[in-house]
Amino acid sequence: MRRFLALFAIPLLACVVLAGCGSSSKSSSASSPSSASASASASTGSVSGTGANTAVTAIGAFGKAPKVTIPKALPGSSLTVKTLIQGTGSAVTKSDAVAANFVLYFWQGKNSSLKASTYTSSPTVIGGQMLPGLETALVGKKVGSRVLAVIPPAQGYGTAGNSQIGVTGSTWLVFVIDVVKSYADTAGATGTQVSNGGGNLPTVNAKSGAAPSVSFTSVTPPGALVTRTLVKGKGPKVTKGEYIIAQYSGYIWRTKKVFGSSWSSGSPFGFTIGASPEQVIPGWDKGLTGQTVGSRVLLSIPPAEGYGTAGASQAGITGKDTLLFVVDIIDALKQG
Repeated sequence: MRRFLALFAIPLLACVVLAGCGSSSKSSSASSPSSASASASASTGSVSGTGANTAVTAIGAFGKAPKVTIPKALPGSSLTVKTLIQGTGSAVTKSDAVAANFVLYFWQGKNSSLKASTYTSSPTVIGGQMLPGLETALVGKKVGSRVLAVIPPAQGYGTAGNSQIGVTGSTWLVFVIDVVKSYADTAGATGTQVSNGGGNLPTVNAKSGAAPSVSFTSVTPPGALVTRTLVKGKGPKVTKGEYIIAQYSGYIWRTKKVFGSSWSSGSPFGFTIGASPEQVIPGWDKGLTGQTVGSRVLLSIPPAEGYGTAGASQAGITGKDTLLFVVDIIDALKQG
């Protein structure tokens, strides 16, 4: 799911929801909980699982970090899922991505410890190729729900574990997840087209719900950062500190080839704009701030506003490469 974790430098906690890291009814609109968090009711939900797993509890309000209790005992033998708060939004489908807040505990033997929390930073997009246990826990749940998932190794990172985040082959994962919003994998720009590029920039053509196609007519890229609004959205302006949900296709001017795309990964991409330290390359922070939700934006990004003189060899990007991105701004979530 997280195609460019290394390239975009998203915090490591985003990695814990993915099947690999360090690596629906189709709709372009977001499904919002609106008043779901206020009207959601506490519920034990359906409970599956065995042994000490069923004794794991989490209390607290939706949108606030929960207080989690894990018994000092060996985990049971199977996946446990509880709906702690029942939301009133649309049900999450297998092809959806969700913007979610979560806490994660590692349960090893009879001991457990908190390893990650988004409640003090920003939400995380969960979608695409997520952990099998998380997919089972989230599909079918309604936006505005709080879900507890106690995931055995077989439905987490398997016997190999994940050394990058400290998971061994016997580590159980305990998630408490607040489903904030959901997005179809075809979500994209929803505004009015005002340009298709051209001039000293490539020409962009796109159909609703699909990746754009780009035609390079100019051999020499611009020397400075260039931002061109292709589709003007009717939503609010993007401001520093918001959590942005976007679709993108990224090209290297030199090769005219795609080096990364959220469209091909099956999930939109999420990041905090203007974060410190940066979560995306400078050209994204500068070029997307002030744009409106629902817009499609063309960015031509020189090395100084991209990956610098070091480049990004894992993506074939040299220190002299100018990059071209077509970015659809799907949503912008306020922090806190």
